[in-house]
Amino acid sequence: MATPHHTRPDQLTTDVVELIAEVVARYHADYDEAASAHALTGAQAKLLSLLALGPTPMRKLAQKMKCEPSNVTGIVDRLEARRLAERRADPADRRVKVAAATEEGLRVARDLREGLRFAREPLAGLSEDERRTLRDLLRRMLDG
Repeated sequence: MATPHHTRPDQLTTDVVELIAEVVARYHADYDEAASAHALTGAQAKLLSLLALGPTPMRKLAQKMKCEPSNVTGIVDRLEARRLAERRADPADRRVKVAAATEEGLRVARDLREGLRFAREPLAGLSEDERRTLRDLLRRMLDG
Protein backbone atom coordinates (compact mmCIF):
# COMPACT_ATOMS: atom_id res chain seq x y z
CA MET A 1 0.00 0.00 0.00
CA ALA A 2 1.38 3.39 -0.96
CA THR A 3 1.93 5.96 1.74
CA PRO A 4 0.34 9.36 1.25
CA HIS A 5 2.70 12.00 -0.06
CA HIS A 6 3.20 14.72 2.53
CA THR A 7 4.72 17.97 1.45
CA ARG A 8 6.30 20.33 3.88
CA PRO A 9 4.41 23.57 4.38
CA ASP A 10 5.95 26.62 2.80
CA GLN A 11 7.69 29.15 5.03
CA LEU A 12 4.76 31.59 4.95
CA THR A 13 2.36 28.90 6.19
CA THR A 14 4.85 27.89 8.89
CA ASP A 15 5.18 31.54 9.98
CA VAL A 16 1.39 31.96 10.16
CA VAL A 17 0.98 28.76 12.21
CA GLU A 18 3.70 29.85 14.63
CA LEU A 19 2.11 33.30 15.00
CA ILE A 20 -1.32 31.77 15.66
CA ALA A 21 0.26 29.55 18.32
CA GLU A 22 1.84 32.60 19.97
CA VAL A 23 -1.48 34.50 19.90
CA VAL A 24 -3.24 31.51 21.51
CA ALA A 25 -0.54 31.18 24.20
CA ARG A 26 -0.70 34.88 25.06
CA TYR A 27 -4.50 34.84 25.12
CA HIS A 28 -4.54 31.88 27.52
CA ALA A 29 -1.93 33.48 29.79
CA ASP A 30 -3.92 36.73 29.90
CA TYR A 31 -7.17 34.83 30.46
CA ASP A 32 -5.62 32.83 33.34
CA GLU A 33 -4.33 36.07 34.88
CA ALA A 34 -7.78 37.69 34.63
CA ALA A 35 -9.36 34.55 36.14
CA SER A 36 -6.89 34.40 39.03
CA ALA A 37 -7.66 38.03 39.86
CA HIS A 38 -11.13 36.71 40.74
CA ALA A 39 -9.76 33.55 42.44
CA LEU A 40 -11.08 31.42 39.56
CA THR A 41 -9.40 28.71 37.55
CA GLY A 42 -9.29 29.08 33.79
CA ALA A 43 -12.00 26.41 33.44
CA GLN A 44 -14.25 28.16 35.97
CA ALA A 45 -13.80 31.48 34.17
CA LYS A 46 -14.52 29.91 30.77
CA LEU A 47 -17.68 28.21 32.05
CA LEU A 48 -18.84 31.42 33.74
CA SER A 49 -18.28 33.28 30.46
CA LEU A 50 -20.45 30.70 28.68
CA LEU A 51 -23.16 31.08 31.33
CA ALA A 52 -23.09 34.86 30.84
CA LEU A 53 -24.52 34.18 27.36
CA GLY A 54 -27.58 32.57 28.96
CA PRO A 55 -28.72 29.52 30.93
CA THR A 56 -27.27 26.38 29.35
CA PRO A 57 -27.94 22.65 29.82
CA MET A 58 -25.10 20.86 31.60
CA ARG A 59 -24.58 18.46 28.68
CA LYS A 60 -24.20 21.36 26.23
CA LEU A 61 -21.68 23.01 28.56
CA ALA A 62 -19.64 19.80 28.54
CA GLN A 63 -19.67 19.80 24.73
CA LYS A 64 -18.60 23.44 24.54
CA MET A 65 -15.88 22.91 27.17
CA LYS A 66 -14.79 19.69 25.43
CA CYS A 67 -14.84 17.73 28.67
CA GLU A 68 -16.85 15.09 30.49
CA PRO A 69 -20.19 16.11 32.03
CA SER A 70 -18.85 15.11 35.47
CA ASN A 71 -16.14 17.78 35.11
CA VAL A 72 -18.79 20.40 34.35
CA THR A 73 -20.74 19.26 37.40
CA GLY A 74 -17.69 19.90 39.59
CA ILE A 75 -17.03 23.30 38.06
CA VAL A 76 -20.67 24.35 38.48
CA ASP A 77 -20.56 23.07 42.09
CA ARG A 78 -17.60 25.37 42.82
CA LEU A 79 -19.25 28.34 41.07
CA GLU A 80 -22.46 27.69 43.02
CA ALA A 81 -20.52 27.62 46.30
CA ARG A 82 -19.31 31.14 45.47
CA ARG A 83 -22.83 32.24 44.40
CA LEU A 84 -21.65 32.91 40.85
CA ALA A 85 -23.92 30.28 39.26
CA GLU A 86 -27.02 28.27 40.04
CA ARG A 87 -28.82 25.24 38.69
CA ARG A 88 -32.39 25.57 37.47
CA ALA A 89 -34.94 23.37 35.77
CA ASP A 90 -35.09 24.03 32.03
CA PRO A 91 -38.40 25.84 31.39
CA ALA A 92 -38.77 23.88 28.10
CA ASP A 93 -38.19 20.49 29.78
CA ARG A 94 -38.36 20.38 33.58
CA ARG A 95 -36.40 17.09 33.59
CA VAL A 96 -33.33 18.90 32.23
CA LYS A 97 -31.10 20.97 34.51
CA VAL A 98 -29.51 24.14 33.19
CA ALA A 99 -26.75 26.15 34.79
CA ALA A 100 -27.16 29.91 34.90
CA ALA A 101 -25.01 32.81 36.03
CA THR A 102 -26.28 34.75 39.01
CA GLU A 103 -26.22 38.56 39.01
CA GLU A 104 -22.82 38.39 40.74
CA GLY A 105 -21.67 35.81 38.18
CA LEU A 106 -22.67 38.13 35.35
CA ARG A 107 -20.70 40.96 36.97
CA VAL A 108 -17.60 38.76 37.34
CA ALA A 109 -17.94 37.52 33.74
CA ARG A 110 -18.10 41.15 32.55
CA ASP A 111 -15.03 42.01 34.65
CA LEU A 112 -13.19 39.03 33.14
CA ARG A 113 -14.01 40.13 29.61
CA GLU A 114 -12.97 43.71 30.34
CA GLY A 115 -9.79 42.51 32.08
CA LEU A 116 -8.37 40.86 28.97
CA ARG A 117 -5.61 43.24 27.92
CA PHE A 118 -3.88 41.05 25.34
CA ALA A 119 -6.50 41.20 22.64
CA ARG A 120 -7.52 44.81 23.24
CA GLU A 121 -4.09 46.45 23.12
CA PRO A 122 -2.72 44.97 19.86
CA LEU A 123 -6.10 45.21 18.13
CA ALA A 124 -6.32 48.89 19.02
CA GLY A 125 -3.25 49.42 16.83
CA LEU A 126 -5.13 48.12 13.78
CA SER A 127 -7.52 50.20 11.75
CA GLU A 128 -11.19 49.25 11.64
CA ASP A 129 -10.69 47.86 8.12
CA GLU A 130 -7.72 45.77 9.28
CA ARG A 131 -9.71 44.39 12.24
CA ARG A 132 -12.62 43.57 9.91
CA THR A 133 -10.27 41.81 7.47
CA LEU A 134 -8.65 39.86 10.32
CA ARG A 135 -12.06 38.84 11.65
CA ASP A 136 -13.23 37.72 8.22
CA LEU A 137 -10.04 35.74 7.55
CA LEU A 138 -10.27 34.00 10.93
CA ARG A 139 -13.90 33.11 10.25
CA ARG A 140 -12.90 31.64 6.87
CA MET A 141 -10.18 29.57 8.54
CA LEU A 142 -12.65 28.23 11.11
CA ASP A 143 -15.36 27.50 8.54
CA GLY A 144 -12.95 25.76 6.17
